[in-house]
Amino acid sequence: MLLPSALLVLVPLQGAPLMQPPTTTACKELQRIELALAPAATAREICISPGLMTNFVFDTRTEVDLQDEVRFLEVTRGRSTLSLLPPPDLVLGERLRLTVLLGDGTTQQRVTFSLVAYPGQAAHQVEVYRDQRPRESLQQELAQELATNQRLRDELEQTRARFEQLQAKLKQSGGLRDLIANKIISNFGIQARDLKKKELVPSEGVLTYEWGFGYRSDKSIAAEVSLKNSSPEPWIVAGGSLVDAHGKELKGMKLRQEKPIAPGSEGSVIVEVDVLRYEVLGELTLTLRDEGSRSITIPGLVFP
Repeated sequence: MLLPSALLVLVPLQGAPLMQPPTTTACKELQRIELALAPAATAREICISPGLMTNFVFDTRTEVDLQDEVRFLEVTRGRSTLSLLPPPDLVLGERLRLTVLLGDGTTQQRVTFSLVAYPGQAAHQVEVYRDQRPRESLQQELAQELATNQRLRDELEQTRARFEQLQAKLKQSGGLRDLIANKIISNFGIQARDLKKKELVPSEGVLTYEWGFGYRSDKSIAAEVSLKNSSPEPWIVAGGSLVDAHGKELKGMKLRQEKPIAPGSEGSVIVEVDVLRYEVLGELTLTLRDEGSRSITIPGLVFP
């Protein structure tokens, strides 16, 4: 039921919607506002979002004026309710004003809300109490808060238990234990051998191969090669390849370098490729390169 027009004077809002960063720290699905306990000098912020309905419930009859109402997909008014489906073109921080007249006659009260666009977040229901809420409502809110706190405590306890399990597992990891548990070594152990120097493909005088060792386990081969950097800039490995005599590249190379090789200094690079122990490899060619054009190619590497 509408109030007599003589009792209501609404001035349409002009101009474009305000665009300001949201100041509300969090959007609550259920927002309760007690006007008698918390009078506000500025408009109260309410989160809205495209595609999410926001419902207002008042404890008295109301009349409302909504800025840019024609943009909203749906606006449903009730005697003491208001349902809004916001415009689909809302952007973060956009603000639309909602002015509400509560009650009638000489006790009428005007309240202003600022509908703030939060993409993906919205207040599902806003309960506005002109007078202090009844005891039942306060008890309901308290019960909800207690349930939320209990849920958070349960989640914290679960997180703490998972953390303790990971700590215990970490203490048990490392060394030969992991290698044996992951079937990387067996009674054959890990074989190693020198990777002898051979004639190298020219490297533009940037890198020089100094020495190397090759290793083989049940599931992989690895090489540690020492390189000397003759360039004026530090050298950091960024990629590489390991190719057999037929030009077939071994896939899935993993690289490790503890620190850049400084100009005029030596440093090592470790490479590893998954290869089963029984696979015959023959001579392999290793190429290592940095992010630029500086690279080195080391042919004739024979692994155990």
